[in-house]
Formats: sequence, C-alpha cells, structure tokens
Amino acid sequence: MIKRIVKLTFQPEKVDDFLAIFRDSGGLIRAFPCCHHVELLRCTEPDNVFFTYSFWEDGTALERYRRSALFRSTWKRTRQLFAGEPEAWSTVEWGG
Repeated sequence: MIKRIVKLTFQPEKVDDFLAIFRDSGGLIRAFPCCHHVELLRCTEPDNVFFTYSFWEDGTALERYRRSALFRSTWKRTRQLFAGEPEAWSTVEWGG
C-alpha cells in the first residue's frame, strides 16, 4: 500500500476556490479504482496550507490515477491557485 502525502499552499484569497474544487472531485478520487482512502487536512497556521493524504493499492494504481483525465482536469484548475510549489511524498509503512 502506498500512502501519498501532498502539501499544497494556496493564495489566501483562493482557498475557497480550492475547497470548491475538492468538494467536486474528492468523491471521484475516492471512487477511483484501487484508491482506498482520501482525506484533506488543513494547517492551523498558516491556514492556506493543506495536505492531501491518500492510500493507493500500489505504485501502479497511483500512476494510473496521475495519468487519468480526472487528475489532469482537477490539477489544471487547482494549480492556478497556488502560492508556492506543491510538495509530494509517496510512503510505505515501515516494518521496524
């Protein structure tokens, strides 16, 4: 299982626009094949920073999503709202 963390920093005046996009697309992402979980976390300070936390069956499933029309259309609308470069990490549970 891949657990994906993406940090998104938005222009403060564009936060509501992003939340509308996420309301529209969050359920579709959750329903995407081999996606097991998606949640949106908001930083308490500064409150224009968000994290998505998602679980994917494997790296192939994540890549299939990242190449999908759903991702492309959502990302196209979202990236216009950024105040900084997004950061992303793909992680696995450590068994130690």
